[in-house]
This record gives sequence, structure tokens and C-alpha cells, in this order.
Amino acid sequence: MATIDVILREKIDTLGAEADVVTVRRGFARNFLIPQGKAYEATQGNLRHIEKLKQARAQREAEEMVEAEKVAQKVRKAKLTLELATGQNGKAFGSVTTTDIAKALTEKTGVEIDRHNFDLEKPIKSTGSFDITVKVHPLVEAVLSLKVKAKDDQGESAGEEA
Repeated sequence: MATIDVILREKIDTLGAEADVVTVRRGFARNFLIPQGKAYEATQGNLRHIEKLKQARAQREAEEMVEAEKVAQKVRKAKLTLELATGQNGKAFGSVTTTDIAKALTEKTGVEIDRHNFDLEKPIKSTGSFDITVKVHPLVEAVLSLKVKAKDDQGESAGEEA
């Protein structure tokens, strides 16, 4: 396979961050990275400009860390309470998933966090208090306090009237 070294101009999840010199297939570089302005060829002249890109990268990463810390503080302060429908014997109907938690967190704090960033092995199918780890940034984690309580069952009172 023909490969080529390129210098990334911006962060690309599968390759690296700006100012990284990476080896990619020639066609990928020629047909996608270079025309899209996401990278340029690693020539001697272009390698001299890496310092400027590294400074921009350091500044961006510092700003991301500050923002991540602010978001983590909001997540740590939030105390969420969600309701879970239960039957007569306390058996759960449904469960509380990461989607439900993310939606409730957004409604309460205004902070949007992707549901994949919540460390929840399986959906919650019982009532109680839970501490959930939230990955706000690759280097910043926060613990969210979640209380799941049984939903007042309206179906029982409607059934008694009939």
C-alpha cells in the first residue's frame, strides 16, 4: 500500500489532533484530507509550521479543560430524581436508561452530555440511590447522584373505581 505522511490541521477522532504527523494511505490523503483542508502534506517547509499549530492545540486543549471542569461542577451539584413505574409487588415496569438520565440532566442543569458518557453497565430496574460516573472529558470525570423512586401508580385508583 502506498502511504504518505500528512500534518493534521484539526482534530480528527480516528487519526489524532492538530499538529500531529500521521501516516495515512495516499488515496485518503489525496481525495479527502487535503482537499477538505483537514491536513497538508508533510514536506520540509510545512514541518516548520508545526510549532504554530502546536500552540493553537495547547490553547484549545486548555480551554476545553476549563470548560470541562465547569461542566463537571454542574454535574456534581445536580441531584436528579427519576420515577420508575412499579407494580403491586414492587416489580419494575421498564427501566431508567442513560437516555433518561441525560435528558433529565439537560432539563435540570442545561448541560448536554451524550448518553454514551454515562458509566452505567445496565439499565436501572429498581428504586434507590445511585452514584453514576459521567465522563465529561477524557481527563475529567464527575459523579452524578441519582435517586430512583417508585411512580405513584394511577392505574390502581382507576381500577378501584370501575
